[in-house]
Amino acid sequence: MDQGRHIGGERRVSESYMVVGRLVSLSISAHRQENTIDGRSITGTTHSHTFIFTQTPTGKLTVSKSPVLYVFGLWDEPSAEETIVNTERTNKLHTERLLIEKMVSIDDLKQIKLAYDEFAKAGIDKLDYSQFKSVVENCPGLKGVKESHIKQLFMKIDFTCDGKIEWHEFCTYVYLENEAKEETLRRSKMAAFVLPAKVKFLKHGKPVKRIHLPSNGNVVTLREDGTVHFWTPELHLKSKKKVLPERTVVRKPKWATDFVPMPEYDKLIIGTASREIQFYELSSLEPCCQLSELETVPSHLDYCSTGSDECIIVYGDTQGCVNILLITSIREKLRLWKRLPQVDDMPNVSLDRAIMSPEITFIRWKVHQDCVSKVKYFQSIPAIVSSSAHEESALVIGLFHPSTYMQEQMIALPKVSEKRKSTKVPQKATREQTIFTVSKGVMTFDFCEKQNLLVTGGMDTLLRMWNRHVPTRPRGILKGHKAPVSYLCISSEEGHIYSVSKDKTAKIWHIKDEMCLFTANPDASNIRGELSACLYSSAVKGLYIVSDSLALLSLQTKPQPKGNQILSHEEPVLCCGYSEEFKQVVSCSQGSVVKVWDVETGAQMFEFGGAHGKSAITCIAFDSSGRRLVTGGIDGCLKMWNFNNGQCVKILKKDGKCDQICDCLYLKLHRKAFVVSVGWDRRIDIYEDFKEETQKTQRPKHSWQDDVRNGHKEDILCISQCPPHHLATGSYDGEIIIWNVVSERILCRFQIAQPTPPQSSSSFSVIHPTTIPSLIFLKTRAFVQELSTAACLLSSDSKGHIHFWSILNGGNFITSFQASQQAIKKLALTSDDSVLFASDFAGYIYAYNIKQYALKPEKNPPEKVNFWRAHTDNISSLKIIEDRYVLTSSWDFSMRLWSIHGELIGTFGQNEKWCIDTPSSRRHPSQPNLERETESFIKSDEAKNEKSESAVLNIDSDPPMINLEDGPNSSSLLPELGKRQCRPKRTSDRKGLRDYLSFEDSDFIFTLPTIKKPDLSKVLSNNADD
Repeated sequence: MDQGRHIGGERRVSESYMVVGRLVSLSISAHRQENTIDGRSITGTTHSHTFIFTQTPTGKLTVSKSPVLYVFGLWDEPSAEETIVNTERTNKLHTERLLIEKMVSIDDLKQIKLAYDEFAKAGIDKLDYSQFKSVVENCPGLKGVKESHIKQLFMKIDFTCDGKIEWHEFCTYVYLENEAKEETLRRSKMAAFVLPAKVKFLKHGKPVKRIHLPSNGNVVTLREDGTVHFWTPELHLKSKKKVLPERTVVRKPKWATDFVPMPEYDKLIIGTASREIQFYELSSLEPCCQLSELETVPSHLDYCSTGSDECIIVYGDTQGCVNILLITSIREKLRLWKRLPQVDDMPNVSLDRAIMSPEITFIRWKVHQDCVSKVKYFQSIPAIVSSSAHEESALVIGLFHPSTYMQEQMIALPKVSEKRKSTKVPQKATREQTIFTVSKGVMTFDFCEKQNLLVTGGMDTLLRMWNRHVPTRPRGILKGHKAPVSYLCISSEEGHIYSVSKDKTAKIWHIKDEMCLFTANPDASNIRGELSACLYSSAVKGLYIVSDSLALLSLQTKPQPKGNQILSHEEPVLCCGYSEEFKQVVSCSQGSVVKVWDVETGAQMFEFGGAHGKSAITCIAFDSSGRRLVTGGIDGCLKMWNFNNGQCVKILKKDGKCDQICDCLYLKLHRKAFVVSVGWDRRIDIYEDFKEETQKTQRPKHSWQDDVRNGHKEDILCISQCPPHHLATGSYDGEIIIWNVVSERILCRFQIAQPTPPQSSSSFSVIHPTTIPSLIFLKTRAFVQELSTAACLLSSDSKGHIHFWSILNGGNFITSFQASQQAIKKLALTSDDSVLFASDFAGYIYAYNIKQYALKPEKNPPEKVNFWRAHTDNISSLKIIEDRYVLTSSWDFSMRLWSIHGELIGTFGQNEKWCIDTPSSRRHPSQPNLERETESFIKSDEAKNEKSESAVLNIDSDPPMINLEDGPNSSSLLPELGKRQCRPKRTSDRKGLRDYLSFEDSDFIFTLPTIKKPDLSKVLSNNADD
């Protein structure tokens, strides 16, 4: 986790201030206080950092911790020249209603500081709400701010519920909120390679000169000895052939210098060290013809089709010249050359003879004072760009359009003597070319017309970003490589630059922000040997690197939604909750990202990532005030947050290795408060929530003796609380234990019947235990003497049943019924315990009227008053909000809000904001899509049943089972977490989080009933009347 957001105590601003230039001078001492405010900036120092509050000329207030700058609030729109990123516009992290945090200007901040100083003179260091409210209302720029907004800001800062806040707490809140916003912005732009790279080791031989990926889909490589290899994009060798002749007694060996494909004519062009350009059939590698007797050795080739049966071939040579061949009627010309006499088994034509043809124009000019390292024709400009190691002519752009070529645009090479001795080639006219001077020259470059961006790289390890019309100074410099940059590529679609240095380090850069997003060093990518060639393919979404091996660094791709499906997170949403204090919804994902949403509009208010590092967040709970959030993760840690600014105020964990946490809750007991967690360690861990922060990391209390001796023997999956002092826990083996928190002893325990082992001795027979995914108390019945025989505890199991239990007088089973053919994952109740909501693995929600149910043993199930499909995958959380709304989250990457009657209000993350009290705003583009997915789900499963009926596993007398899979494939994100398996009763077989969320997903019957949405208001009104 980011240590900068770890503990609030390290980030709080102390009462000491310093001078920043001539702008501000603030000094506070214990005996005397002097304030001098003059300018546009206020600073505050922490124990290890300095915050600087600054207002830009346009009025934007920023807070920075050198050297990083963070946006604090927006007063006026920024100018186009400002480099500060406006996170409000970029990420849409705020509601349409302007929050008070965003309205504060530098003058308001100074006014607030002066007000705090006045209170300090009177001996008041902390302001209560009424004092804070008066301070804010007296700020000139905050006139007319709603009292509710001031109240919310006060509560966000006063997350400990002290009722008072200090100046340093205000500064801490501001800084951490904007630090988290900056991290969110960076995370939204993140790109990464899949490591390690996919590597295909090559046999020893000459180095690979270049790699291409023609339009035919094959990856083509050329070795120096003339061996051409054809690979699939996945690095499977298809064929190879050596095209250059072998060395003989009378014939010297030939060496290839470069090659380029001609896909429009199915040809391959190869340059050789024998001053030749050879043409081969691309499909068969059969020789076609060659141009011989070039002036010098071609060091780098390029080709472009410029029209119907027209092309341009450009090559740089060892004398620093750029050579251009303009060829019309190219098909006919190659056909004629193929009939010419052969030299070294290749039809041959000399360059002098070839350019005598009217269909061929040859231009050559002296550009560089060193060998040309790269040359490329950009048809979009149009221009020829070349580079060399010579600093004074490191890169040259020469405007050139083949169809409008005129003699004065290029100064041609004088005629060559019969002895073929070179004469000096005149320099091209400066008015027709742009020359870039770069220290230590340029080895590679790329140009993007869409962004008018030219990027160069070379021996000095820097990437320079240029405007092609301004050669005097680069518009940006990217630092990070530690070796010369030998390859780079601009991907305008992604807004990235990909670069590779000689030490085989690959980097991804963000063009707009000029920052490095990802670095793949050779140790992580497993690429060995000396670098020889590179190629980035936007089609493959990967970077090919050739050394002693052929390696592919694939880009990590984000999961794409189905059709118009809207995503709330980029990973499965594993838990969510509702803070009544702020009227906000908090959701947590498998990627350890926490998001805060406004329940009244569905707008995202805030988010922070890396809450548990790279570990998934499995459960959350709010404290009794609703101002702090407790998260539990796969890493075995509990963390307590001020979720409105991403400040981690406490870490709760055991010593040593920690097992995964499956569920947690916040418990109030008399005057004390506790955080309770359960998980794979099979123990109930209790942490006392001290009023004062005594330490950053807190250890749990000693385990109860009854828990150690008589507790669960399997992993604990869920926990539920019943006031005043009782807990219920459910485990993987179907055991439920009721605990008395005060006496720390077991009150009673229940055991769900487990399936009988099959009679067959087949090794494929697997027994799935009936587990307990969810527990909930009927609090209106619990410990009521008149209802001592009535059920007051509900449990769900992995077979789709809901069980009712009485816990008084030693406990007793009352009744049960099957709610679904799928595992019932979550249970929720209205506040009067009259309506039970249950969600299953297929994404369905069922509502039952249980007001008078299970008061005694029952034979019939309760009345089902509603059901609907809420998601296309397992529902991970189910919450009832104010008895009016249903909140759901799912492994399908979404979180949705429904009315209590099952009407969809919206999906968190959709573009259109809703008004929770306005039914007309409850429109959602994915609702028709959800119904279509349901229909396709039925059809696909029917097809699966027809094809695989004979291969279906039967356990006991259970009906045939089918595999259930719908919605985004979340398991593709994290293979360890997403691996599905039939888990026997052994702890060593646990693989990851989803084992418990889908432990029997391959053995479910799924029958989709007709989707209806009955009116639940009658049931609720009847209950109210009762």
